[in-house]
Amino acid sequence: MARWTVDEPTNLDFDGVVALKANIVAGTISILPSDERPTLQVGEISGQPLEIVHEAGMLNLNHKSAGWDGVFKWLQNTRGRVSVTITVPPDCPVTLNLGTANAIVTGLAGRVSVKTASGDVTLDGVTGSIDANTAAGDIEAQGLAGSVTFNSVSGNLSLAGGSLDRLTAHSVAGKVTTDVDLRTGSRAQVSTVSGEVTIRLPESTSAKVSLNSMTGRVDAAFLELTRTRPDRPVGKYVSGTLGDGDASLTINSVSGAITLLSRPDPEELTRSASE
Repeated sequence: MARWTVDEPTNLDFDGVVALKANIVAGTISILPSDERPTLQVGEISGQPLEIVHEAGMLNLNHKSAGWDGVFKWLQNTRGRVSVTITVPPDCPVTLNLGTANAIVTGLAGRVSVKTASGDVTLDGVTGSIDANTAAGDIEAQGLAGSVTFNSVSGNLSLAGGSLDRLTAHSVAGKVTTDVDLRTGSRAQVSTVSGEVTIRLPESTSAKVSLNSMTGRVDAAFLELTRTRPDRPVGKYVSGTLGDGDASLTINSVSGAITLLSRPDPEELTRSASE
């Protein structure tokens, strides 16, 4: 086992990393893929030192001022900050526990698990499974593939580009906004209390769709979908089947508005541009 206690800008490299876990209370952490020797660069650090442990391929980072006994300690110890950049193999699983710290994860194909109090997380080109839990921090992602699980109190989820096998999102007041493709056989389930949900899908999407809100507005751009149970005094429902119904999309809210939009397929955009 190798152990470092870092209190100044430092560069380290490792024989190999099979998994990464980082507890960062404040500052930034960036994680990048590389086929070269894994590296860690501490560009800025203040407050208590950063403890780094590398054992049997497991790389652990702990900003010692974090006090990882609960979210309240995270928020009470934000005077120390650290800025860290780490390169790992593309298939390396990553676990992040963040207080107010922000994180950027790019190009990984392994599992990415994030818990954040109020820090924001950016995911770019992550093609493995994503598990994100946030109190107030926002999760923004683009170019995804695979599956996404999202749980939030007031933090927002924004997904752009890519295609998904599965999306499971639960939010109290946070917004859920996606513009992705649903693969054949995929399932997307979104539920909120008061958070707004906006989903945009290609015109050629093949899916069974169910949109339900107790008191919120429900709008759908696809003509194949119809309003059901219009005689009910409470509850708004839109449902139907797009194409062959190969995937499924279910959205439920209490008071949050639900909007389902359509966009031209890439082939249509190319054809229009050439005319």
